[in-house]
Amino acid sequence: MDDSEAVSSSATERTYLGKLMWRLIPFLAILYVFCLLDRGNLGIAALRMQKDLGFSDTVYGAGAGIFFLGYFFFEVPSNLIMQRVGARRWIARIMLTWGAISAAMMFVHTVTSFYILRFLLGVAEAGFYPGILLYMTYWVPGNARAQVISRFLALSAVLGLFGSPLGGELLELNGWHGLAGWQWLFLIEGLPSMLLGFVVLKFLPDMPAQADWLTPAEKDWVGNCIEQESRKDDGRVEHFTWKSAFAEPRVFFLCLIFFITATAGNAVGFFMPQLIKARSGGLWSDPFVAKILIIPAIAGAIMMNLAAKHSDKTGRRRLHVALGYFVAALGFLYCVYAPSAWVLILALSIYTMGERVGAGSYWAVTTSLMGARAAAGGLAFINSVGNLGGFFGPTLMGYLKQRTGGGYAAGLYMAAGLMLAASVLALATFRQAPTRAEKGRDCPGSGR
Repeated sequence: MDDSEAVSSSATERTYLGKLMWRLIPFLAILYVFCLLDRGNLGIAALRMQKDLGFSDTVYGAGAGIFFLGYFFFEVPSNLIMQRVGARRWIARIMLTWGAISAAMMFVHTVTSFYILRFLLGVAEAGFYPGILLYMTYWVPGNARAQVISRFLALSAVLGLFGSPLGGELLELNGWHGLAGWQWLFLIEGLPSMLLGFVVLKFLPDMPAQADWLTPAEKDWVGNCIEQESRKDDGRVEHFTWKSAFAEPRVFFLCLIFFITATAGNAVGFFMPQLIKARSGGLWSDPFVAKILIIPAIAGAIMMNLAAKHSDKTGRRRLHVALGYFVAALGFLYCVYAPSAWVLILALSIYTMGERVGAGSYWAVTTSLMGARAAAGGLAFINSVGNLGGFFGPTLMGYLKQRTGGGYAAGLYMAAGLMLAASVLALATFRQAPTRAEKGRDCPGSGR
């Protein structure tokens, strides 16, 4: 290839990735924000729901965690179905069903109905996040994928800032038209996901070739890149099978790190609003507690955006993962000794900043290690096994809280220890990523 062709291809790459960052990634981030909102709004609802329904801490923790059992059993099949039927139809199906079930949480009145709906919500949502990651492998060449994934997660963090304050406002609808505030929360936050499902069905292209906002040259360029990448043997996990899942050390350690951090994060996350209210001595109202959670969210969003840029520039993703999870562990330890609710908010902000830094680079590394043929099953397997920590975390926190007379110290110590273990594992097992200057050319004439 002569210099003029290389320059032309490099220009095509820049314009293509620029369009992706403005046209596709923000829309996917919006979908992911509603996914996280409908999955995690139980923590805000529990400020009143748990008392209204008379659920013990053990029951609440188990109900929060049982979501991840449904998620685990249906994650890999969901991604494989998406690969067969197409991203547009399958992502739309996921959003329609999870939105409907999330809204139906307003009808919970017994322990059994609580467990059933939480399990079904996990079944409905299974495959969404790894499906988005898989979808990106159709659009983004390997040499740019880590950068795009980092920006996607950073943008999701920014767009998700107002989830907790919104939950606080909805709790104040308590008694309106005979419904409790937590019932309005589930209903109003579930409906937009259903509506977005129809938007996905109408507008989301399955492949770059179907995008009318790309030029023929851009479609040819990315098609050639993805095709060449699928034939390239560069040490990635190229074929996913159940045998390789258990025999491949990289897959094992990716699952283990995610499982550990998911256990710790969900153990505290689902009890975070109650922890803040307890540390305030009951002086902070439920809506205020929900709204004040925007402070850790802002801190995490800012740090994740800064870390994404630094990680892209230096390629030091291993360091970002290890250091991020170490800082998260320190944040959890600080939570134990925080003398007031405001200091606790500072401690939770430290945790959130560390966790967001670690998570962004973790998924960048994970996606880069999966070759094109292994992506569908491999990403879903790692996500499903790792997310089992979401079952054990809140279940253990609820049990420890009830056994220790309502205290959170034992659960926080557990979470801090797990985050520290994840930091050590990441430092020991992740391979350093190349910098931009060191990256090989994944595509003909990439100009890199």
